[in-house]
Amino acid sequence: MISALNMQFGIKGQLEFVEDAPVKGTPPDTRPAGGLGAASGLVVAEINNAQGCASLCLQGAHLMNWQPKSQAVPVVWLSRDARLAAGKSIRGGAPVCWPWFGAHATESGFPGHGFARTVPWRVIESGTEPDGATRLTLRLETSDKTRVQWPHDCNLDLTVIAGNTLRMELATENTGATDFVIGEALHTYFQIGDIGQVRVTGLDGCAYWDKVGGSNLRRQEGGISFSGETDRVYINTGAACVIHDDELNRRIHIAKSGSLSTVVWTPWDEKAAKMGDLGQPDGWREMLCVESANAIDNLVKVVAGTRHTMIVEYRVESI
Repeated sequence: MISALNMQFGIKGQLEFVEDAPVKGTPPDTRPAGGLGAASGLVVAEINNAQGCASLCLQGAHLMNWQPKSQAVPVVWLSRDARLAAGKSIRGGAPVCWPWFGAHATESGFPGHGFARTVPWRVIESGTEPDGATRLTLRLETSDKTRVQWPHDCNLDLTVIAGNTLRMELATENTGATDFVIGEALHTYFQIGDIGQVRVTGLDGCAYWDKVGGSNLRRQEGGISFSGETDRVYINTGAACVIHDDELNRRIHIAKSGSLSTVVWTPWDEKAAKMGDLGQPDGWREMLCVESANAIDNLVKVVAGTRHTMIVEYRVESI
């Protein structure tokens, strides 16, 4: 399988398919212990071009890492305790939440955030962009198991373009005769210096559902800083956001289209301890999720015969 993938889609000096390899470009002392070298049978696409490095697990089309060559540490965070395992999501990176976000509306036994992040995807295209970035497109593989949870005829594609910037395009095509409604998110974890020292701007004045201690509708005033567990779904906004990180001397710019929700999440110490795979004891302090989404008030109807695409682009500015 790997040899066939490399023959059809590999790009010499840029893109290689391997089994459970460590993340290229990640310093050895920050790589997850044990998980990425285990014999899980999962395949990873490794990108290493002149502009940057990235890695993506074909299960879940799960981007695990992205680091421009201009940066000393990754921009997309992967837990030190992350594990690759069949049928399991990976802690960190950019999980694909689809075709619903959060709990399923009616079926408590269905997985939270949908099934896309834990099932196989297949490579359908690869290439090199004019600026030297590497492009890779994956398509979700449907099965009897997924059809029980999602009986609609459709294609779901994720295109990743990795270089000095990172662009992700999540496209849902309704190939059936009836409309359907989806929730979705690119649940991206960002590497930061310390959660108590960063702030997020761009959402001033936006309404949000505060999921901590209940579900209350509030309005953002000014920038967002963090002193405890935060779980907010900002609605009706296509605004760009910026993560200001003075400790790592950089700003992470997040621009999007086809998305009207933004989720901002940090578990803080108590919840992180219960989760157990965030890089104990303090890995949670080094990550922040700012997710481009369509959730709650902003679910998307995909009309029969049409395509909906959510696009997000990340750019880093040194300060």
